Amino acid sequence: MFEVLYQDNDLIVINKPEGWLVHRSWLDKHETVVVMQTLRDQIGQHVYPIHRLDRPTSGVLIFALSSEIARLLSEQFASNKIEKTYHAIVRGYVDGEAIIDYPLVEELDKIADKFANKDKPAQEAITFYKGLSKIELPIEVGKYKTARYSFVELKPQTGRKHQLRRHLKHIFHPIIGDSKHGDLHQNRAFSHYFAVKRLMLHASTVKIIHPITLNPLTIHAKLSDDWLKILREFK
Repeated sequence: MFEVLYQDNDLIVINKPEGWLVHRSWLDKHETVVVMQTLRDQIGQHVYPIHRLDRPTSGVLIFALSSEIARLLSEQFASNKIEKTYHAIVRGYVDGEAIIDYPLVEELDKIADKFANKDKPAQEAITFYKGLSKIELPIEVGKYKTARYSFVELKPQTGRKHQLRRHLKHIFHPIIGDSKHGDLHQNRAFSHYFAVKRLMLHASTVKIIHPITLNPLTIHAKLSDDWLKILREFK
């Protein structure tokens, strides 16, 4: 059963575990256990997805309990009125804070997006990041005897596909465990050292305006035991 972070008559919020698809996809036809159907069975009513988290990402995931609430919440997401905070472990030392303002060309899937416009210009993409803690560990990667990592806070100001993963790669601090945009050698070494195989990206907090009461709503999702085991090594 999913950890329910918030629930009322209009919406439900869970702490999505890593490795779960939000809904069935013909890109992964063989996956039959997905969040939508499992949560529907857990609470005994239909749920409507408002946003998505990549399969390997954990954290705050919001569902509406009616199509009208889904429409209202989707409008908040589409207009970037939602404030989201993520945490990640990345390669290298990240000090201080800064903004990544780097437009991204939409990532297209060969099958699902085969009819999409492949000449679409890059879209505005902005991410705030802040280094929280860093560590050097006796992990051999290539010719180096040690490896450096940082625990960072990320606040996307726009909602492009794989924005955080692509932006961190752009500043040469890829997220650990990212098989598509990360450093495969670092991923393997980190996974072996900690005996944890996952993307080190977690949606920690989401702030929305409740679509009915219009009150601000802040929802937090705790880090898993895997995360806590790793963070004990950090300064």
